[in-house]
Amino acid sequence: MGTVELDLTADPVDLTAALVDVPSVSGDEHVLADAMEAALRRQVPHMEVLRTGNAVLARTGGDRPTRVLLAGHLDTVPVADNLPSRREGGLLYGCGTSDMKSGDAMIAHLLATVPDPAHELTCVFYDCEEVEATRNGLGRIEREHNDWLAADLAILAEPTGGAVEAGCQGTLRAVVTTEGRRAHSARSWLGDNAIHAAAGLLTRLDAYRPRNVVIDGCEYREGLQAVRIEGGVAGNVVPDLCRVTVNFRFAPDRSLEAAKAHVQEVLDGFQLTFTDAAAGALPGLDRPAAQAFLTATGAKPQAKYGWTDVSRFAALGVAAINFGPGDPNLAHTREEHVVLDTITECTEMLRRYLVTPAQ
Repeated sequence: MGTVELDLTADPVDLTAALVDVPSVSGDEHVLADAMEAALRRQVPHMEVLRTGNAVLARTGGDRPTRVLLAGHLDTVPVADNLPSRREGGLLYGCGTSDMKSGDAMIAHLLATVPDPAHELTCVFYDCEEVEATRNGLGRIEREHNDWLAADLAILAEPTGGAVEAGCQGTLRAVVTTEGRRAHSARSWLGDNAIHAAAGLLTRLDAYRPRNVVIDGCEYREGLQAVRIEGGVAGNVVPDLCRVTVNFRFAPDRSLEAAKAHVQEVLDGFQLTFTDAAAGALPGLDRPAAQAFLTATGAKPQAKYGWTDVSRFAALGVAAINFGPGDPNLAHTREEHVVLDTITECTEMLRRYLVTPAQ
C-alpha cells in the first residue's frame, strides 16, 4: 500500500473506516503509523509529535492544571478475509473495527477538533499490543520516553461498548505437574497413572470458591480455572506424566506476590511452576481527574474483567480507565464490527470531558 492521507477532522465514523482500510497487523503498522504521524503534524500543529518505531505520540505543552493521556493501539490481529471495511444496517464491519480502530478514530478526531481543551493532552498510538508483551510498544515507550506517560488520568480506548471499565484484573498462569510410573496398559497394576493423579487437583479446583471484591464501587470477580491438560504416551501405555495449566484471574487489590501465594496455598501439596503473570490495576476512581470524567460524561463505572494496558499506567501511579466504542466480544472475530452510533456517542462523551474545566 502506498502513501495514505487521513483527515482527522472527518466524522469519526468515516475516520474509523479509513483507519480500518489500512491493514496494520502487529509488526506491520508502518503504513498506518506514517499516515497518523503525517496527519498529526499537518492538522494538529500546536502539539509536539514524537515517532518511535511504529508508535506515534503527540502532546500539548501548556500550563493547564491537569494532563489527560489518551491511548490506543494501531495494530490488529491477522486479517480474516474481513477487509476492506463495509457498512451494513448501522454497523461497520472489518478487521480492527472494534479492537480498536474506532477508539483510535475517536481520539484522533478529538485532537483535531478540540483546539482549546480544558486539560493538557497527550495521545499515544502504539504498536504490537496484540502479540507477546515483550514487543508491546507501550512498554518500549515506558523504557525510552517515560516522561511522555506522565498524566493525571489515562483513558485507554479499548473496546467497552461505551461503558467505563475501571482498572483491570491481574492474571497469572501456573503449570501443575503430576507424576506416576509408566507401564503397559494390559498390566496397569504395574504402573501409576499420572493423569489419574491429577483428579485430586481438578476436584480441588472445582470446589474452589473465588472472592468477589468491591473497589471504588466496582465489583471484581476472581476465578481459578484449569485451562489446559497435557498427558499421555500412547493408547496402550499408562502415562507417567501429566501437566495441568491453571489460570488465576484476580482482583487488583492483590499484588502479584499475594496472588502467587494464594495459588500456592490453594494447591498446596502439588508441584507447580509459574509461567506467566501480570499485575492488575486499581480503578483509581477516587482521584479528582477520574471523578471529573465520571461527572462530565455521566458514566457509571464497572469493573474490567480481563487484563489491559491500564495496568502499565497504574504501575506508574496514573489513574486509568478503559473507554471505547467497540464491543470486546467481537474482537478478533471474522464478523468483527462496531455500531456506528456508538462511535458518535463515545466521541461526544469524551469531548464533553475534554472541554470541561478541571475543578
